[in-house]
Amino acid sequence: MAELTHFDAKGAAHMVDVSGKDITDRIATAKGAVRMGPETFAMIMEGRAKKGDVLGVARLAGIMGAKRTSDLIPLCHPLPITKVSIDLVPDDSTCSIQITASVKTTGQTGVEMEALTAVSVTALTLYDMVKAVDKTMVIEAIRVTLKDGGKSGRIEAE
Repeated sequence: MAELTHFDAKGAAHMVDVSGKDITDRIATAKGAVRMGPETFAMIMEGRAKKGDVLGVARLAGIMGAKRTSDLIPLCHPLPITKVSIDLVPDDSTCSIQITASVKTTGQTGVEMEALTAVSVTALTLYDMVKAVDKTMVIEAIRVTLKDGGKSGRIEAE
């Protein structure tokens, strides 16, 4: 099992020193979903939400979330993010919005946390935009599906 790098020899939390790591191109992709009732799903798809463009606002919030990850997660490094993309795919069969966030950087540490934060903030914003009409929505299955770059190379999951 790998060591937990966010703790020093005495067990105190600390920010990992990445200064000795190689600068490489890095990418991470995360996924998640927001499941809702059929009426809520239809309202979003038909553009009838009172707060406006639910998917557009959620996409922008996810991008902003990725850029602010180090402000939210105490031991994350602030990174020069070079790209964030958020894909929102409606799934009629489950009345859900499938969220995929991809984040890129060139640096000394990966962007998995930025991708996870992007998905989380996107999902929370979707929830916020329509919670007045559906308080039973479920945010689910948030996970990293791709990490590439750095010492550990490429790792893919579904």
